Amino acid sequence: MDGIVVAAALLSAALHAAWNAAVKAAPDPQAAMAAQVVASGIISVPVLLFLPPPSAEALPWLAASTSFNLLAMLAMVRGYTAGGGFGLVYPITRATSPLLVTLMAAILFDEHLGPAGLAGVALVSAGVAMFAAGDARSHPAALLAALAAGAFSAAYAVCDAQGARLSPSTLGYGFAMSAINAAMFGTVHRLRGGIPLLRALRRHVVLASLGSSGAMVSYLLILWVWSQAPVAVGAALRDTSVVFGAVIAAVVLKERVTPRRAFAIGLVAIGAAALRFA
Repeated sequence: MDGIVVAAALLSAALHAAWNAAVKAAPDPQAAMAAQVVASGIISVPVLLFLPPPSAEALPWLAASTSFNLLAMLAMVRGYTAGGGFGLVYPITRATSPLLVTLMAAILFDEHLGPAGLAGVALVSAGVAMFAAGDARSHPAALLAALAAGAFSAAYAVCDAQGARLSPSTLGYGFAMSAINAAMFGTVHRLRGGIPLLRALRRHVVLASLGSSGAMVSYLLILWVWSQAPVAVGAALRDTSVVFGAVIAAVVLKERVTPRRAFAIGLVAIGAAALRFA
């Protein structure tokens, strides 16, 4: 893989961890998630006027990705509200996803990784899972929600990769996806009895502005990576976001970095290095 592709995936990972940490730190994670997602959609609509829309071939993948993405976000919010800290829900979600992406990509696209790629994915997933090993037994409901979020995340990653590859413009696909996600998530938020969206946007104005911008850049970067590299490799590299998440959790959320987590960071780093040669 080219160094620029690896760098783009790692930057996407850092931004992904940052906005997830911001959602977790909010007093009302569901409203914070709604503010971030809806704001991303608001940003996307005017930009779409200047970009080619997704192709007809990409539309089924976009529709499927929208559904899986919504389910993943709802499952993560469920994990947070069920008592799972950022150090539990986020790592389990990110550890589950690349393993399933590797399997799905092989079945759907005949996209098989070599020994270095498989080793890299396995090491990243193992290292990421270690971050939550001590907390999982204490919060079984949050663990189940995080596992579900990981499965849904894997499904939408595969759909997004194929949708972006079939579209004339990665940006056009990405911004269209964000606008649709905003409409769907905002609707579900209201049906679930969440606070009005305007109030959520006002209450979480920083997340709705800076957070949504960071989430958008993270998403567009990983779409580009998937257009340049095997989807499993890109997914695993993005899921090194748990390392960035560990720093955020320690500095901002005051979650302790144990020796076990330090060892896990080492495994993730070795796995990322192996993926460079996939």
